[in-house]
Amino acid sequence: MNTDSMNNENVDAAEIEKFSALASRWWDTESEFKTLHDINPLRVDYIELQCGGLKHKKVLDIGCGGGILAEAMAARGAEVTGIDMAEMSLDVARMHLHESGLSVEYQKITAEQFSAENPGLFDVVCCLEMLEHVPDPASIIQAAAQALKPDGTLVLSTLNRNPKSFLLAIVGAEYIMKMLPKGTHEYQKFLKPSELAQAARAAMLEVTDISGMSYSPLSRNYSLGRDIDVNYLMTCRPQ
Repeated sequence: MNTDSMNNENVDAAEIEKFSALASRWWDTESEFKTLHDINPLRVDYIELQCGGLKHKKVLDIGCGGGILAEAMAARGAEVTGIDMAEMSLDVARMHLHESGLSVEYQKITAEQFSAENPGLFDVVCCLEMLEHVPDPASIIQAAAQALKPDGTLVLSTLNRNPKSFLLAIVGAEYIMKMLPKGTHEYQKFLKPSELAQAARAAMLEVTDISGMSYSPLSRNYSLGRDIDVNYLMTCRPQ
């Protein structure tokens, strides 16, 4: 991969390499992506609740990876475009459409370039579990805001930055329970809700909801609630 071409883009070449190496396992529900498969129904339910239903909505999925979220939204009737900078992940996403029979448009393009070329076109923009993997999260949020219709809905998710999230998301999930590969996350890239909200306001967005996503090791179930100490979702709308 030519990392020089990424120098002027909001892309971390090491992160692209990391996810490219795992690309073939995106749709293996017992692989490194098991957690994403497990939380996906919760994520889609949350998005649908926040935007008032996905059917017939134009949706942009920023950082779509292998298409787990994009396909789930398409299955609920949305017209979905997924963008990512990992070509191997996009290849897997496109191949899986032959198995699912769903329709999703996938493009290898940065959020910034895509939104500049497609401003104000989308009812819903999603950027989930991706902001902690880019050099400049605020730039992604600005791009997402640009792609939204004036009455659109932006849904973000990431990891909070505090001692509890370090213990649970890195030490616990990566090293003890081995739910994720070691090195999946870098603690200093986690984002506090206040930092995400500040970036949203700078993009002329209003935060309308923050919900936490929690995992119970005993029941092995995920749930949405008020605990935003580790994983959280945020909904924003144009001011």
